[in-house]
Amino acid sequence: MSGSRRPLPRRARGAHVRPTARGTAVLAASLVLVGTGTALGLTDVVGLGAAGLLVVATAWAWMMLRRIDRGRGALRVSRRIEPDPAVRGTQVTTRLLVSPVSPNATSLGRLARLQISEQAAAELCEHDALRAQVVSHPDRIAVRYRIRPEHRGRWPLGPVLTSRVDLFGLVRAGQPLGDASTVSVRPRTTELAVRGSRAFGDLARSRNGARTSSSDDSVLREYVAGDDPRRVHWATAARRGQLMVRTDENAGMASVTVLLDRGVLPPPDTDRSSMAAQDGEWAVEAAASVAVTLLGAGHPVRLVASSAAPTLDAYPYSTGRTSDGAAQILDDTIDLGGHANPRDAERALAATADALRTSRRPGELTVAVLGPLGAISGPSVAPLAGDGNHWAFVVAPNGDGLGSAVQDTLSMLRAIGWLAVAVDPRETTVGAAWNRLMEEHR
Repeated sequence: MSGSRRPLPRRARGAHVRPTARGTAVLAASLVLVGTGTALGLTDVVGLGAAGLLVVATAWAWMMLRRIDRGRGALRVSRRIEPDPAVRGTQVTTRLLVSPVSPNATSLGRLARLQISEQAAAELCEHDALRAQVVSHPDRIAVRYRIRPEHRGRWPLGPVLTSRVDLFGLVRAGQPLGDASTVSVRPRTTELAVRGSRAFGDLARSRNGARTSSSDDSVLREYVAGDDPRRVHWATAARRGQLMVRTDENAGMASVTVLLDRGVLPPPDTDRSSMAAQDGEWAVEAAASVAVTLLGAGHPVRLVASSAAPTLDAYPYSTGRTSDGAAQILDDTIDLGGHANPRDAERALAATADALRTSRRPGELTVAVLGPLGAISGPSVAPLAGDGNHWAFVVAPNGDGLGSAVQDTLSMLRAIGWLAVAVDPRETTVGAAWNRLMEEHR
């Protein structure tokens, strides 16, 4: 019925065939007749009972063999997810459309007797059962429902599970229809306070002296063969007596590397609703928020997650203020997970820090989201502050609070030139932690 709302199960079972209430009654009656006829020697009664069993068995076999996605009456399903990718904790609207491949009497008859339900991973509807708005038309069934994914990652949605009965109403068959979709869920990001599009770069420059060019000098450069004539800055060319062209908007801005220590994330297969997993999500969201904010301020930005065999070419700098750069950064965080054990996490962080040290651009700003450093990772991470600006959030792990391991890491980093603040994810928002870091910078 148009406008009706029906519950959809989170995870329906696979294809199956089972008798309806009417079919069950026919089976029971037929068995009684066969048993009675056999006991009394009444062959007609046995034949009548056997006929009932044969009818149900035939209907069962017919429904098992008859697929609704093949033949003259084939049906198809399309699914549209908006927005895609989704953001953790925000609402997503899904639209389903079930329609015949070739409209004819057979396919329209199937459609009229069809019931559908949607399968969804528990991570997409953790707290609520799916509620769908179903609108039936003679030639299609349209379904709309909303989900609110609570966990970052890629989660399956679908396929649609159909349910139909045979012409006599004896057997009900369920069959998947269409393909499953994948809902990609990005981390949430917080808009962080940056004092002007170029002021942040100037603040970083104040600690480096002349290590990087100033904003004004970097906007223009000498013309070389092949430059677009439309980028010539004629006023400056007339004043200097030589052709000058405008460079990219962010050419004078310091490059930024956001380093995420995956040791802050829990090991694989950890319950995503656990406190440890929530602390890890705070770290991912902090790294993503910093990267997207500084990209929006005009900096070339890359987000690098710790890896045992880091390939920094896989983390190109995103530039410009368009949505494409931010989308690439956020997409790179969707599949991030923790290491199997703390020792692997330390080795990965040390290897990544060593790789960053050799690939760093002059005057590059590093913002790190770290757990407490150990004997393996500390000697590699701390010396990164040899040049450039290096800032860090030191995240307290597993609800331990700002204990001795966090304080020792904080002291180590500050002693060698890092600007660092300790953060308890259960008490501090990303925005508040960033503001504290800004205060340290002053």
